Amino acid sequence: MNKTLQNNILFSIQSPSDIKRLSMKELAQLADELRAYIIDVVSETGGHLAPSLGTVELTIALLYIYDLPLDKIVWDVGHQAYPFKVLTGRRDALKTIRKYGGISGFPKRSESEYDVIGVGHASTSISAALGLAVAESLRNIHSHVIAVIGDGALTGGLSWEGMNNAGNLKKQLLVILNDNEMSISRNVGSIPKYLNRIVTTPFYNKIKDDLWGLTQNRKFLRSALRTFKETLKTLFSRNVMFDELGLRYIGPVNGHSIPDLISALKRIKELNQPILLHVLTKKGKGLKEAEDNPRKYHGISGNGNGGSESGTVSYTAAFGKSILELAQQHDDVIAITAAMTDGTGLTEFANAYPARFFDVGIAEAHAVTFASGLAADGLRPVVAIYSSFMQRALDSVIHDVVLQDLPVIFCMDRAGLVGADGPTHHGVFDLAFLSMLPNTVVCAPRDGNELRNLLHTAYGIRDKAVFIRYPRANTHAFDMSLAVKPIPVGSWEILKQGKGIALLAIGSMVEAAERACVKLSKKGLSPTLVNARFIKPCDSAMLDLLASDHDLFVTIEESSPRGGLRDTVLQHFQDSPKSPRIHSLALPDAFVTHGERDELMREVRLDAEDIADDILRILP
Repeated sequence: MNKTLQNNILFSIQSPSDIKRLSMKELAQLADELRAYIIDVVSETGGHLAPSLGTVELTIALLYIYDLPLDKIVWDVGHQAYPFKVLTGRRDALKTIRKYGGISGFPKRSESEYDVIGVGHASTSISAALGLAVAESLRNIHSHVIAVIGDGALTGGLSWEGMNNAGNLKKQLLVILNDNEMSISRNVGSIPKYLNRIVTTPFYNKIKDDLWGLTQNRKFLRSALRTFKETLKTLFSRNVMFDELGLRYIGPVNGHSIPDLISALKRIKELNQPILLHVLTKKGKGLKEAEDNPRKYHGISGNGNGGSESGTVSYTAAFGKSILELAQQHDDVIAITAAMTDGTGLTEFANAYPARFFDVGIAEAHAVTFASGLAADGLRPVVAIYSSFMQRALDSVIHDVVLQDLPVIFCMDRAGLVGADGPTHHGVFDLAFLSMLPNTVVCAPRDGNELRNLLHTAYGIRDKAVFIRYPRANTHAFDMSLAVKPIPVGSWEILKQGKGIALLAIGSMVEAAERACVKLSKKGLSPTLVNARFIKPCDSAMLDLLASDHDLFVTIEESSPRGGLRDTVLQHFQDSPKSPRIHSLALPDAFVTHGERDELMREVRLDAEDIADDILRILP
């Protein structure tokens, strides 16, 4: 920790009310100190650095003008809210951010009274803020509600649904568009281009405001000028869309000028209508490396956090290499991602096959329905998506893909516990909600080689959707020099033949179960270990074979305890005259906190040591 920081203005701020007593000069100094503090701490702890550096002045201005917690600020996604956390009583706790037992990397209602809405996914802020504004109005509470949303999140359809409703309801609501031309990677699509055109045409807002001021209290002139205003809008404005939605557009404003921000917010505070304030910021502001490479510094690892283990590769990288190989062999393979080119391992694919790669922005449902159209016309789309984001696209999966038996391949990264991002990003429900869908294939590889084989297997399936899920982890087994071996759909694999006890493990749990077998062997036990790589369809023949000479089945899965491997096995044996005893080892029926993945696996008792201990505990 930079010791000199502890004697400055930042360390005199105990609550947002302390900011209001500062002069403009002191506010500027506070911004410098806050930015330095965040760089200092997050460089050690890891976290979302560049987004938070871009919102320092905006956060200070908001807390200077508004009265929290009476007034309410809703952050979209929340990875840009570190300055807000520091200035709302969590300065010292910042050094625990995203750590096991520490504060969350995102706004969280249970953490602070200032976090009125928890968040971790994009495009939710306007809808949530509008709900707060309507609730305050119905309860006759005079307060202000502010939604802070980035231009990246504005590519998500939910944000436009919220604005459409806000313009209709006409409640007092401020939407701050934090425009830094970035989400994680550079934004794509028409909306960012539209915002860029707004920035280049500020004349309309200046002339509109000047004329309105000159005609104050002159009703006749104002009435006459309304028509002129509409003409100006057509001639000079690029912000017609927001005005037509019912949100008065103000901006653009320099998001790193505290005086400009305060001036705009003071004016807006007196207006009883929905407002959109367009603020221009620089992602990574104040740290040259982050300004020059905001994608790299969007989220960083802390000091001392080593890289991959020797001889390992991430599942993400294994997928990236495998889909590139598939595309080289088949020119109908298309890759789709929702603003996660780097995160899903598609950077090489995008560079090699730009005409066959589509980043649709933060629009998961659109990605899925878009893929359905491609598949209906004979192409083979592969949708690369985080497991937790797949939740947002479930209706599109059912209605647009599965119901129509379209052969879309879904590759779901970050399945299971993802670590420091916590419960908003844990991908724990996919096996449950996907296995309920008819005419689908749902599977999980035990290593990188099997991921590659399953991807090639999926390409050969032409009459149904295929879902492949894998963790945010490394795999020791990935070798592109090996020949591809398509896997019979629904087949399981016996990795170790034993007796009495059958361990049925899927995906990420196979390696842990292998280590557990070593521990159990030291206790005189010799369980059979099965790689249950398909949830749907399952290997019914193997289940029946195992039931003939195994009395205990233990299902092991890094997923919800309902709807996954356990329920698949139970359903198989529900009408069987000879059913083995079935014990489940899975994630708890609760939301798991944030922390390092290994720490979380120990907490939920899915590490090898606890798997072995739990099996020993249930034995007669």
